[in-house]
Amino acid sequence: MPEKTAATAATTGAEKVATATTAAPDALLTAKAPKPDKARSLWSDAWHDLRRNPLFLISAGLIVLLIVISAFPGLFTSASPRDADLANHYLGQPNWSHFFQPDWFGYDGQGRSIYARVLYGARASIIVGVGVTALVTILGTLVGMIAGYFGGWVDTLLSRVTDIFMGIPFLLGALVVLTSFEKRAIWVVILALVFLGWTQIARVARGSVITIKQADYVVAAKALGASTTRILTRHVLPNALAPIIVVATIALGGYIAAEATLSFLGVGLAEPTVSWGVDVSSGREQLRNAPHVLIIPSVMVSITVLSFLMFGDAVRNALDPKLR
Repeated sequence: MPEKTAATAATTGAEKVATATTAAPDALLTAKAPKPDKARSLWSDAWHDLRRNPLFLISAGLIVLLIVISAFPGLFTSASPRDADLANHYLGQPNWSHFFQPDWFGYDGQGRSIYARVLYGARASIIVGVGVTALVTILGTLVGMIAGYFGGWVDTLLSRVTDIFMGIPFLLGALVVLTSFEKRAIWVVILALVFLGWTQIARVARGSVITIKQADYVVAAKALGASTTRILTRHVLPNALAPIIVVATIALGGYIAAEATLSFLGVGLAEPTVSWGVDVSSGREQLRNAPHVLIIPSVMVSITVLSFLMFGDAVRNALDPKLR
């Protein structure tokens, strides 16, 4: 009896050791197995790349600063951009020891602070650029989606209308449109630029939609009886946004430059509106005697346009898989 008990205990102990030996490698493999990475979407992957791109960080910082200046110029100066004192007629030159003072950049021909006008002039330029970009994106995306999704005679009609507008030179057409208005407020300039500037985004949106509507998930949605509106808003539009956003961000800087050019030619914004283009136009008369009156607002236009171009270029690199 004791011998059987001892044999039974030995057998049980051997089974436990074998079980522990078999289970140990499984436990070790389970502990050492790396957790699979979560699949990232196009937007999260793009944001991951953008946060590590110095070009994006620098341009985004400049754009945020410009937006803050245009929204709250009073935080940076107490001077008014319209207060004129002829005693300060072209008085002073840029003085780097007078940071954030009304006379930091000197005065223009009417004795107005150039520094104050540079700060307040950012508002008109940013409003025109953002307003035109937003309306152009909405209109161009709508036309491009309808043309690309329905095809047939709808595509032919809208494509020919787009070609007609693309055949009109942008600045020349805007010049002709704006000269028909006696008073050219900010909203007039925005609508004139939108009237001629929607074609590029329409072409991009049309091409994207033509490719996307052949995808399996769109075909499946049609087979399940989804409405056209639901397919366009839930399946087509989200997947067609990437190239549209890239084109819009790059074009924004071009619209700011277009506003400054039209104001310089005398057909854009005009006094009493404070704008960089208006100041460049008034400063050209004293290019020899007081070149800083023209150079300072011109530099601000260049910095703003360059910031948006850099921002758009960084976004394009992040959203286009071919450029990675």
